[in-house]
Amino acid sequence: MRRLNILACCLSLVLAASLAPAQKKGKGEPEKGKEVFEQCGVCHNADSDEKKMGPGLKGLFKKATFADGKTKVSEDSVRSKVNVGGNGMPAYQEMLTDEERDHLIAFLKTL
Repeated sequence: MRRLNILACCLSLVLAASLAPAQKKGKGEPEKGKEVFEQCGVCHNADSDEKKMGPGLKGLFKKATFADGKTKVSEDSVRSKVNVGGNGMPAYQEMLTDEERDHLIAFLKTL
């Protein structure tokens, strides 16, 4: 009986550990991200790739690189750009919560 309990605990831990990484990615909600994007919309178009003050973001996650032609577009690189800013874009690391950034990235993936 004791071995069965130990085995059940071990299996539970393995299952929980294997599910944890899957829960991290894609946890934002696009609808909430659209609300976060309102402050970004002052400088970025969501419905076209034409430049406003900053580059248009339509199809961002379908592109190979950012407008600089160097940085590969990925969830991590977009998150980094939002956090650090650059080229006139302010850093949002202190202005947005992790949850708001998750929502924003989920929204950007829908463009």
